[in-house]
Amino acid sequence: MDKNRNNTVLAIALSLMVLLGWQFLYVNPKIEAERKAAEIQRLNKQQATTPTSPNAPAVDPTIPSPSVGTATGETVPGGAPVEAAAMTREAALGKSQRIALENNDLVGSINLKGARLDDLRLKKYQVTTDPSSELVTLLSPSELKDGYFAEFGWVGGAGGAGGDVPGPETVWSTTPGVKLTPQTPVTLTWSNPAGVVFTRTISLDANYLLTYSDKVTNGSGAEVSVAPYGRVTRFEKPVSQANYVLHEGIIGVLGEEGLEQWTYDNLEDDLKFTTKEPVKEGWLGITDKYWATALVPSGSYKPNYSFFNEGRSRYQADFLGETVKIASGASTEVSQRLFAGAKEVGVIDAYESSGNIKNFELMIDWGWFYFITKPMFWMLDFIFKLVGNFGVAILLGTVFIKAVLFPLANMSYRSMANMKKVQPEMVAIRERFPDDKVKQQQEMMSLYKREKINPAAGCWPILIQIPIFFALYKVLFITIEMRHAPFFGWIQDLAAPDPTSMFNLFGLLPYDHPAWLPLLGIWPVIMGITMFLQMQMNPAPPDPTQAMIFKWMPILFTFMLGTFPAGLVIYWAWNNLLSILQQGFIMHRQGAKIELWDNLKSLFERKPKPAE
Repeated sequence: MDKNRNNTVLAIALSLMVLLGWQFLYVNPKIEAERKAAEIQRLNKQQATTPTSPNAPAVDPTIPSPSVGTATGETVPGGAPVEAAAMTREAALGKSQRIALENNDLVGSINLKGARLDDLRLKKYQVTTDPSSELVTLLSPSELKDGYFAEFGWVGGAGGAGGDVPGPETVWSTTPGVKLTPQTPVTLTWSNPAGVVFTRTISLDANYLLTYSDKVTNGSGAEVSVAPYGRVTRFEKPVSQANYVLHEGIIGVLGEEGLEQWTYDNLEDDLKFTTKEPVKEGWLGITDKYWATALVPSGSYKPNYSFFNEGRSRYQADFLGETVKIASGASTEVSQRLFAGAKEVGVIDAYESSGNIKNFELMIDWGWFYFITKPMFWMLDFIFKLVGNFGVAILLGTVFIKAVLFPLANMSYRSMANMKKVQPEMVAIRERFPDDKVKQQQEMMSLYKREKINPAAGCWPILIQIPIFFALYKVLFITIEMRHAPFFGWIQDLAAPDPTSMFNLFGLLPYDHPAWLPLLGIWPVIMGITMFLQMQMNPAPPDPTQAMIFKWMPILFTFMLGTFPAGLVIYWAWNNLLSILQQGFIMHRQGAKIELWDNLKSLFERKPKPAE
């Protein structure tokens, strides 16, 4: 049974090595390449701030297809865009009349052409940890290379009665000088030559939600049919950090169908995803690691996801609402909502509960261990609100987890202590029945039963540790609350690796960390030392292969965890230290020998030469 326990530990260790190897050999090089691409993209944007040439084309890359914006058919705009114009962001914003918007978290403007939200920055979030760095930009005008916008509009029913309807090219009217704030909604109007009047009221809450209330009044003298649409369109695939831990791309909760996710690669391969029947409830949009833009339709709607690769590539999530027939002289009202902002857990949860948005919490990719990951975040966030530091919250949260699991750990270490006590009897049984394995097992089981030992109990702390480890990794990786969260000293972002490096003596030598070497900061080294000490608490496995693996495992993990979020490495080091103290206390109370000091002493003793 002791051998079985060692085999279990070995299997778990090898599984962790595979996962860490995947992170080290695939994910981290991918993230580094994306970081460099993001830096190049940032430099290109800086270069683009130079004045444009007078001959530069001032084109709108979202020219709608002929059927869009007319009453000739129900089609959500897709368009046939040409290349983006070579202009600055300021020039693109200055091309059209705009309504400024601002609240506690957002600042930007709405384009009166199409009533399109295409200028949005996040006031609480900056690109880097440098306080002087620029704000994160979420949405941008379609004229720019990284254009990204959201809009609501109308399509006309078949037959053409009622004339044109407002679409991407429609220029709405409003009162000059108005500004959209939580206290001051804005009203837009547009009417067609047939006498159909469209009135849109846009309101903004204190965080990231806009509500579009549309009223259609039919003064045409005949019945008209119209259908609302909404779309989120992105012209450039983002520089992302998406991997097996996180989904980025198209996302939605489609009524009874539940959560649906498509990566950008999925769309590029299949070009379009759609449903055969309209759905009720839910939402759809585009999500990044920390930000998202999502449409929340009302009533029945047909969702659709598309990749357009003619002219200028773009990705689109859209919906087409149910057709509404309006008698002459009558009117109808439709309300839609738009989320555009940071995926803050408390805000997202509040929108789901108070706003009645179905499964909106799934906007945050909590993963398979949802039942552990989200409670883990709640615990850390609760402690953070008490102490004001997420690093300290991780340390205190680890103590709390250890306290909760203490009965299990106590049983495990007590069993291990008892196993050591009966070790001489186990050796005697093996010597008494050297060639009869069945008899050995029978005698061993009798010994375990007599001494009330559970030989498998030693595996439980390790098995329990795995989902907790990955849950914390997920929390650190996906939650925006951990982004740029400082600890102390040189750790200014718990969601990023330890920036120091052993290869320049942690900054003491006057050269930067070589790019071709893996990161090996102070905290990964501390983690490796604590992992080594924890392994020295137990006798070396009798099997030479297992002994060699356990010997090299702390070194391997030190290098691999050097690229992991610093918060995770701090957790692991602190957890190792607590485990050492806990195991030493329990084994001392049980009267079992603690192998740590003898094992450390043996490392420095000269080994006797084998006899010739």
